[in-house]
Amino acid sequence: MRTFCFFLPALICCASLFAQQPGRQSGQPSMLLPTGWSLTPAGASLPLGDLPLNIAVSPNRKYLAVTNNGQSKQSLQLIDAKKGRLLQSFEIPIAWLGLTFGDDSKTLYVSGGNSNAILRYAVGKNKLTLRDTLTLGKPWPARISPAGLCVDDRRGLLYVVTKENHSLYVLDTRTKAIVHRDSIGRLILNQKGTLAYVACADDNSVSVVDLAQNKVVETLVATLYPDAPTGSTSNGVALSADEKTLYVANADNNCLALFDVSVPGQSRSLGFIPTGWYPTCVRTVGKKIFVANGKGFSSFPNPNGPNPVRRKNTAEYQKGNVEEQYIGGLMKGTMSIIDVPNGRQLAEYTRQVYRNSPYTKEREKLAEGEPGNPVPQRVGDPSPIKYVFYIIKENRTYDQVLGDMPEGNGDTSLCLFPEKITPNHHALAREFVLLDNFYVSAEVSADGHNWSTAAYANDYTEKTWVTSYGGRGGNYVYEGQNRTAWPKGGFIWDHCRRAGVSYRTYGEFADDYKANIPALEGHFCPYFTGWDTEVRDTTRVSQWKQDFDSLVALNALPRLSTLRLINDHTEGLRRGKPTPYAQVADNDLAFGLFIEHLSNSPVWKESAVFVLEDDAQNGADHVDAHRSIAFVVSPYAKRKFVDHTMYSTNSMLRTMELILGIPPMSQHDAAATPMWRCFTGKPDFTPFKALPSNVNLDDRNAAVDNELQRRSDAWDFSGEDRVPDLAFNQVLWKIIKGEHSEMPAPRRGAFLRYTEEEEEEGEKD
Repeated sequence: MRTFCFFLPALICCASLFAQQPGRQSGQPSMLLPTGWSLTPAGASLPLGDLPLNIAVSPNRKYLAVTNNGQSKQSLQLIDAKKGRLLQSFEIPIAWLGLTFGDDSKTLYVSGGNSNAILRYAVGKNKLTLRDTLTLGKPWPARISPAGLCVDDRRGLLYVVTKENHSLYVLDTRTKAIVHRDSIGRLILNQKGTLAYVACADDNSVSVVDLAQNKVVETLVATLYPDAPTGSTSNGVALSADEKTLYVANADNNCLALFDVSVPGQSRSLGFIPTGWYPTCVRTVGKKIFVANGKGFSSFPNPNGPNPVRRKNTAEYQKGNVEEQYIGGLMKGTMSIIDVPNGRQLAEYTRQVYRNSPYTKEREKLAEGEPGNPVPQRVGDPSPIKYVFYIIKENRTYDQVLGDMPEGNGDTSLCLFPEKITPNHHALAREFVLLDNFYVSAEVSADGHNWSTAAYANDYTEKTWVTSYGGRGGNYVYEGQNRTAWPKGGFIWDHCRRAGVSYRTYGEFADDYKANIPALEGHFCPYFTGWDTEVRDTTRVSQWKQDFDSLVALNALPRLSTLRLINDHTEGLRRGKPTPYAQVADNDLAFGLFIEHLSNSPVWKESAVFVLEDDAQNGADHVDAHRSIAFVVSPYAKRKFVDHTMYSTNSMLRTMELILGIPPMSQHDAAATPMWRCFTGKPDFTPFKALPSNVNLDDRNAAVDNELQRRSDAWDFSGEDRVPDLAFNQVLWKIIKGEHSEMPAPRRGAFLRYTEEEEEEGEKD
């Protein structure tokens, strides 16, 4: 078995992101995403729907069908394959992934997701017409969820692979009866049926399986550099018409990898083609390559975001002409239509893909920084910081909390929880470092807690959270509850264990007083309260204090402590529950009391605290809906410093890793800019004094029996993001700003970068 890679020298790696600002910059050809990766999509394009996951090609090569399976409106689209023209697009209630044409190209089968049914459409006169439904069982909560589909019209059989109960169903297409069920699935084959090409997303590779020998005969590594950690997300494959070229969709590298597979067992890399954001599927028809880009071509403003007054009171909303936008379904997919490139074109495409990537092997080994800084540039180099405390909070944008700080880039009109409500957040940002250009890597808590603890959300997580968040069934299983959602290398605690770094968690990935993953067995505080909105964050900090003090007394304090403080999420106007101001104020006081206690402890002189929100889905920000609050607090943190550097969740993780001596967990933290500019080699050991709350933490929502309270009472706050976030954010805004106030929309900016160095390099090439 041989492994093949394609890589270029580090000469074309991207430049530092220092001082990058959101917004379009004139004359620049590439789009810089909040993730830090750039886009320069090849070919022409068509608009698709919310999260296109699959493309089916009709056997007569006349049609392409696309299933859009995101959080908002789900839809089917029919496309003329020859002309690259959209023929039909219509909304469907529920679908997920599965899609295949009948052998005669006159029928299309569509997986109905958690409806546990297969929709059968007639294909004719350039449109799809629903014919009937084939049922596998009762809808969710029955755990079936059909996904992969394949039909054998000659035998009248439909093969269905399911996601939830991991089974293969065989249905009679004439009687619609289930004729067989087994616990094994089917692979995708070449035309001769001798080889199967299996995309292995977490492994950045494709396995070539010889079906006669029943073994893997070759592994094709699709990364831009050899031995790269997880993070390419190779999640889709297609063969060229002559079956000599294999195209691999690298979702998190925003590109296709190409391999010459004409000689079995002796494949070789050909290069890369740049695509849009998060390619989920690739198909070929003749000399054309079709790519479904799950998140489209850019991040962008959403002027029709949560805005309850305009929705009710303007004529356009009443006519149904304006669609509200929510972070979970805001980015719409696109289809890239690319001519098969010749050798010269492919070489240029390949160079562009490398330019678009902030990740290099050199950056993995040597991070950006400066000599003598407390944040080392190499893993294993010494740091005066021994103990790292990592606090993960819930769902706030920058403008919602710190938008009233004149020192930063804020919008006071969007500030829901100003200094009066959050005095400790403001004091800590003012006394230490104010970060006004920090972006979370996730959209919601499901992927947010994975990005926050693993620098990666895998293929399963990214493609399934949209189902439950859209109210189409499914459970929240994204904090260790489902092994399929675990990244290949595990989470930060797994990496600590491998590096010999001691660790302990308080609530994060430890629910109901038990560990959610094996790495945390014996490494969690047994009496720290996880997700329970009945418990104050100040109580959680008291629980932490007790455990912390005992560990310090025993000289057994772990080097990494992860904590979860949840109450800035709030419960809206839910009857009898703490008011939103009271819950955010509780979260604020807990934050202040944590820093006060730590800064008066014996380990303060060797400590650093990092704080972020797992996501920023809950509201408006005038720069970008991914922009969020973040904090760095340490004797080695600069005092009264405003850092405008563009940072991300991955930047914070990379900084902690370098301090602790842990290698990067994924390509994404390896590529990120560490937060070394926040630190100084001259420590200030002055302790912090928590500020008292200006809000009565006992304030409760009175029984007023209005629309806002009725909606809040009906929601489930027993777990993360079980509340419909768009509606919840509308209620929260009206509670705080007044029932007749108009909520400005959250924004998503286009981050653009094209440096002089890149331009010069391109001229040399």
